[in-house]
Amino acid sequence: MKVNSPNILKLMWRNLKVNTDPGTLLFLVGLPAMYLIFFGYGFQSFAQTGANPKEVLKFMAPGIAAFQAVIAGQVAGGMLWSDKRWGMLAQMLVGPFTRLEYLMGIMLTSIVLGLAGAGIMFGVAYLLIGPTSITVVGIVLILSAALVGALLFGSLTLILSAFIKSSTAYNSVTILVLFVVNFASTVFYPFSSALPLPLQYLFIINPLTYVANTVRDGYLTTYGVGDVTNLTLLLVGTVILLFVAIWAYKRSDISFV
Repeated sequence: MKVNSPNILKLMWRNLKVNTDPGTLLFLVGLPAMYLIFFGYGFQSFAQTGANPKEVLKFMAPGIAAFQAVIAGQVAGGMLWSDKRWGMLAQMLVGPFTRLEYLMGIMLTSIVLGLAGAGIMFGVAYLLIGPTSITVVGIVLILSAALVGALLFGSLTLILSAFIKSSTAYNSVTILVLFVVNFASTVFYPFSSALPLPLQYLFIINPLTYVANTVRDGYLTTYGVGDVTNLTLLLVGTVILLFVAIWAYKRSDISFV
């Protein structure tokens, strides 16, 4: 199927404009920023006396930056669901856009929002913590993890939006996924063998754990071979989910009756 690059960019620009209203920006940027401020300072009360309070923020900042991949993924699925719900997808496909171009526009939007959101979170971290030493390798790791993570979670929510027709069901499922993925990961706290076994399994199978670990290692310059493994696992998972998302998207209705 022929792909028109300008059409993809037009769709991406349309998606970005739709998702930069004050309410959506509050969800995309404000919520994670409040996580960093309130949780970052609140968790310091658990630190031992004399501990450097900035260490908690240094741990949480890259984790919350990684969480932007999930937020961006939510936007991808939400765009498809809304466009089907209100008949916009059917209208666009009557015009010059193809199904593939529409899908690529959504995925590109997810990547842009994921990278931009991570950048903003690191900007907030700079205001709270100050400058940190970061290398070129660290930057590459952060960008790679954020990009792949946005694609992975975007594919996951596209699968959900391809089949769920009820507004209540879609909102309930996505909120549940958001909650579990966010808190059963290393975004806010490190993995520990002291966790109950079911939680340990959730941490291990949760892709956000690997995104957060890689972003954190790149930010703190503590990277190693394990980060290559993390990115490899994320890439494999992304390819699988992306193929499933494309399959589900092609076979789903273009509008809800």
